[in-house]
Amino acid sequence: MIIKNFSDLATDKDKHVTLKILESGLVAGLPNNVMQKFVRKNQISVDKYTKSLSKYDRIFVIAFGKAADSMADEAKSLTHISGGIVVMPEGYNSILKTKNFEIIYAGHPIPNKKSVKAANKIIKFLKERKENELVIFLVSGGGSSLVSLPDGITLDEKRIVTDLLIKCGASIEEINCVRKHLSKIKGGRILEYLRCDAISLVMSDVIGDDITSIASGTTYYDKTTFSDAEKILKKYNLLKTVPDNVLKRIRLGIEKKIPETPKRQKIKNHIIATNKNCLNAMEKTSKSFELTHKTIYPVYGDVKQIAKTLAKLIVKAKPNTCIIFGGETTVKVKGKGKGGRNQELVLYILEEIQNVEQNITVASIGTDGKDGNTDACGAILNNKVNLTDVKKFLARNDSYNFIKKYKGMVFTGPTHTNLMDIGVLLKR
Repeated sequence: MIIKNFSDLATDKDKHVTLKILESGLVAGLPNNVMQKFVRKNQISVDKYTKSLSKYDRIFVIAFGKAADSMADEAKSLTHISGGIVVMPEGYNSILKTKNFEIIYAGHPIPNKKSVKAANKIIKFLKERKENELVIFLVSGGGSSLVSLPDGITLDEKRIVTDLLIKCGASIEEINCVRKHLSKIKGGRILEYLRCDAISLVMSDVIGDDITSIASGTTYYDKTTFSDAEKILKKYNLLKTVPDNVLKRIRLGIEKKIPETPKRQKIKNHIIATNKNCLNAMEKTSKSFELTHKTIYPVYGDVKQIAKTLAKLIVKAKPNTCIIFGGETTVKVKGKGKGGRNQELVLYILEEIQNVEQNITVASIGTDGKDGNTDACGAILNNKVNLTDVKKFLARNDSYNFIKKYKGMVFTGPTHTNLMDIGVLLKR
């Protein structure tokens, strides 16, 4: 089981069923259940595009993101890989067991010195490639901070602006727009160092599956501009709080004194997995329990508003119904408590349905195994919990300690995948 405390949480039939649905979503999002559809011994085939692998002297992998090691491990098992570089978050234990790969553990969600080291290692590696070799980039969410090379600003300044953007409630697309314009490698710039043929296989962790936003479009190109980056900082009232060099860099771009990010695709990029992989599996599992299901995708935006929308749907639903949802909400961090968007979403939904007579079970988790600044991936509770003082906990973004009282934390540890969040509301 991916959910490590499944048996402890499944204290009644409703929670058991809800957890089974979630578990099936997690399993469907694992790279070993995804990549075999696209990578074979002698070719990579996605939709109508096919790339023959037999014509290359050697094939290498550069993988970065929360699914980096599992994607690289699966690629190695499906075709001949000579070696490569894998960049994954600190605190993970790599499932890739081979001496042919250099594994770098770097900072997430805030970049660190190891993130810079990873970027420089990849650049050096790309420069050393020969004409008749192939590089397969394996990209997943989390890559923006794991591989970082600031341009015109220091690493500390990049860390500060990243932290401010995360805490203000900006979407991942907005955060990555700013990051791309402060980077020597994002938005496709890393391909300036490419000396051979390459292809990029991508697992999506963003709404709309926009490759320009996934891992800041490192192997793609960029649709956004320096002006867009400035507008985002203005939108969240950050113009006076970000470091001076950040604004200086962005305004140099607006004035066209430094070049824009690349606006054309240099290599083929293909999305091979999305949040819908998880949702499709969850729908099948709900049918096996003879439940009527309604799927809501994508859920995004302010966590409080999403909670109201989902609560209304489950209240109106007939018994033996589940609402299955996927996406990614945003939270404005005002307090200093422990929590994450999934835990907050569960509590805000429970607030909305606390007076409903029927039993309703609510669960939401991050497919990467980590929710906010906690060791949990999310939570599961029913609407019969005592919500006294819940507002105080939410006000200081301390959902973790409220949910902990009711033993509702869901633990998976790192899942080695990353396809946004999934959740279930069950009315029996």
